[in-house]
Amino acid sequence: MIIFTARVPKRRLLAGASAALCCVFAVLAFALTLGGRAVAASAEVKNIRDNDDRLAYLAGLGWQTSSQPIATEELLIPEEFDESYTGYLRLQSDQGFDLTQYKGKRVKRYTYQLTNYPSQDEPVQISLLIYKNRVVGGQIQSSSGSFLHGLTLPAPAEATPSETPAETTARRAV
Repeated sequence: MIIFTARVPKRRLLAGASAALCCVFAVLAFALTLGGRAVAASAEVKNIRDNDDRLAYLAGLGWQTSSQPIATEELLIPEEFDESYTGYLRLQSDQGFDLTQYKGKRVKRYTYQLTNYPSQDEPVQISLLIYKNRVVGGQIQSSSGSFLHGLTLPAPAEATPSETPAETTARRAV
């Protein structure tokens, strides 16, 4: 029987343990964002670099869309929000997005045609607001503007969404 012994300074042992812990957190963070491609429509999602990433994000939310955006626009988030933005900011906040962090910043809005929106006769669109490869907001709206709501798939009882006055104001604001 052979026995090996070694002395490892506590400083090296602590450094190794903290490096291993950082790796575990990095893997978990990746798995929770886009690693599994099933993401929640709450809080910002990073690493959205191209159309495939946007489509994967939307598919993770349960949406089927056109393969290419029907509109791509650059928008300027205002420095100051007036009352007309109250409903829209609340809509985004309810989803875990905080647009107030992006005052004065330029974001891109990618709009796709939804192909699996439940019980809807008119075309429905979904839009993502992207800032530096990060989803910072989004909404679903009818092409006629008759409704606007968050990114989550409505329950069957909510198949025909109703619009509140605040959402009407929000729709006009964006």
